[in-house]
Amino acid sequence: MADSRTRTRVAVAGLGAIGADVVKALDQGIDGLALVAVSSQDPAKHRAWLAELKAPPKVLPIVDLADVADIVVECAPSKLVRSIVAPAVERGKTAVVLSVGALLQNEDLIGLARDHGGQIIVPTGALIGLDAVTAAALGTIHSARIVTRKPVAGLLGAPHLVENDIRIEGITEPLQVFEGSAREAAKGFPANLNVAVALSLAGIGPDRTRVEIWADPTVTRNTHRIEVDSDSARFSMTIENIPSENPKTGRITALSVIACLRKLRAPLRVGT
Repeated sequence: MADSRTRTRVAVAGLGAIGADVVKALDQGIDGLALVAVSSQDPAKHRAWLAELKAPPKVLPIVDLADVADIVVECAPSKLVRSIVAPAVERGKTAVVLSVGALLQNEDLIGLARDHGGQIIVPTGALIGLDAVTAAALGTIHSARIVTRKPVAGLLGAPHLVENDIRIEGITEPLQVFEGSAREAAKGFPANLNVAVALSLAGIGPDRTRVEIWADPTVTRNTHRIEVDSDSARFSMTIENIPSENPKTGRITALSVIACLRKLRAPLRVGT
């Protein structure tokens, strides 16, 4: 492995189910990368397991991560996205963003990255087929739609449900709780529908991408089906994700981030 001084420095913001897995993978070793810092809203909660890592990272405030790292990985609540991403891209660095829905409320971050030579990377996350959507978008996409079905526990507390007094506790049959655009879904389900926003950014945008959300007591996995019709291909794909410790997020999300980081310095890179 390359000397630590020549490796790309990585910091992770947020140490929940996803962030912790990403930190552990970096500590175990990803070619060309070095974990240098983490940030958490409750550092004391994570002090014990961080100390057991082979190379314990510095624990810093969010605003300081971009000072010590070349790549900052956001695994935090969506309300913190701006405070994580802006300092990185202003310095011409890279931000890997999981709370993709927050980008719709902070679209100027994309311009900020462009102006300063920074980059925002959105991993595939819990979705499937973004390579195909990205390719189809170079032609003409006529329509893009995602249908999401989640166990009841994965949707509890979503702002759209609370604001519209939609009660899903105790339902015994699937219940459609939302139909609208990806932009509207991101506002109503900020912890659940980053997949819809990722699909929209890869394709025809958040206002034309259609979303259906179902609370489904008959499923145990977070299920997403995308349907795309374009001038180059028509395709539909379904993924059933096993929930992580956080029922709102699938286990594959953390693996997607790790795979994204491995690609950055890999001698063989598969996929666009």
